[in-house]
Amino acid sequence: MPMGHTTKAEAGSGGLTATEHRLANGLRVVLSEDHLTPVAAVCLWYDVGSRHEVKGRTGLAHLFEHLMFQGSAQVSGNGHFELVQGAGGSLNGTTSFERTNYFETMPTHQLELALWLEADRMGSLLTALDDESMENQRDVVKNERRQRYDNVPYGTAFEKLTALAYPEGHPYHHTPIGSMADLDAATLEDARQFFRTYYAPNNAVLSVVGDIDPQQTLAWIEKYFGSIPAHDGKPTPRDGSLPQVIGEQLREVVVEEVPARALMAAYRLPQDGTREADAADVALTIFGGGESSRLYNRLVRRDRTAVAAGFGMLRLAGAPSLGWLDVKTSGDVQVPVIETAIDEELARFAEEGPTPEEMERAQAQLEREWLDRLGTVAGRADELCRYAVLFGDPQLALTAVQRVLAVTPQEVQEVAQARLRPDNRAVLVYEPLSAESAEHTQDEDFPEDPESEATVEAGDDNEETAK
Repeated sequence: MPMGHTTKAEAGSGGLTATEHRLANGLRVVLSEDHLTPVAAVCLWYDVGSRHEVKGRTGLAHLFEHLMFQGSAQVSGNGHFELVQGAGGSLNGTTSFERTNYFETMPTHQLELALWLEADRMGSLLTALDDESMENQRDVVKNERRQRYDNVPYGTAFEKLTALAYPEGHPYHHTPIGSMADLDAATLEDARQFFRTYYAPNNAVLSVVGDIDPQQTLAWIEKYFGSIPAHDGKPTPRDGSLPQVIGEQLREVVVEEVPARALMAAYRLPQDGTREADAADVALTIFGGGESSRLYNRLVRRDRTAVAAGFGMLRLAGAPSLGWLDVKTSGDVQVPVIETAIDEELARFAEEGPTPEEMERAQAQLEREWLDRLGTVAGRADELCRYAVLFGDPQLALTAVQRVLAVTPQEVQEVAQARLRPDNRAVLVYEPLSAESAEHTQDEDFPEDPESEATVEAGDDNEETAK
């Protein structure tokens, strides 16, 4: 039977609880009961993302996310999709810098099916992985890159900015989508070795949340996952640490067929899991989070020099986080006008700090986002896995909001002074190919954390998102 067991109802968790267990093969299991609706969410995080890749083989983590939907020993072809959807469930998978995850939300009485499916591909995918499935999914990922990156306005912005913000050779220098050349170069043996190295039970966390019987759920997990052997050959991830500030302003101008001039920037911020990261999150929410922010009020409402303006945080645990600024200009407004206004507002924010009203509004906004994530069984399952994989303790998911609410105005001001400076950013300027293009602006979605997301139609193009 599973070994190890803890149950906690943390202070500030809103009454939510989670129990932790570990199988003999190293698989970590987190369970959280919620009998509000007759559904259960299964979430499986593997501790592998694009930061684990090496030069010349970028994109393997994302490619493998697709290959995991191409059949296993007892489930051929598109069977994983067909069985889950036929049982009334939904499913997907995503890849980021720091992890690859797979998830299903099922009617309660179909929970065993989801667990069996995840165990079958963890334990036996290599028996079904062949040249045909490799070529099929290589083409799907390449087409995704064309559709989501190369052939859309501003599509390569995140890729270009991360390459500027993280120096050559840094594990976060490239994004999860990978390059066309590296995708072409990947071999079937590369994929097999990648699976052997990273898709082992001792490199994964499985969470199950919802209308469950914990004892029965653990019995199923032991039955289906318990015989899968561990693997101890995972290399140590490369060091992602960097100085606190870049030390200069890095800049690139891109001339493309885009609907509006744009200014985008990535600021180097504290690593996730620290109090300074929480303070940075509050600071960016005040400065650029939504239509009540300082940035939006200055550029869109007052000056009317921009049609869209946002500033959000990409939290990263293995490297400095990024503060992502994105402004689309209005009409024929030039980028230097926008940049001057941004720097004026940042300097004022660093000098004055936040007002009590701004603190209250920003912390309430972040609290609502936390409640939204934990308010669904799927969201809670994902958060429990996230904190288990990245920080070693799933219980931290249940109290994350308390740490954000504990941030003080002084801490917000200090992180603004230390990090939101011109010499701590990589800047990307978009200039339209023609003057006519610049006069037809559109309100683009604000980029979020980049994840490559497998669609729920097997064989279709993936959806590359930013969160």
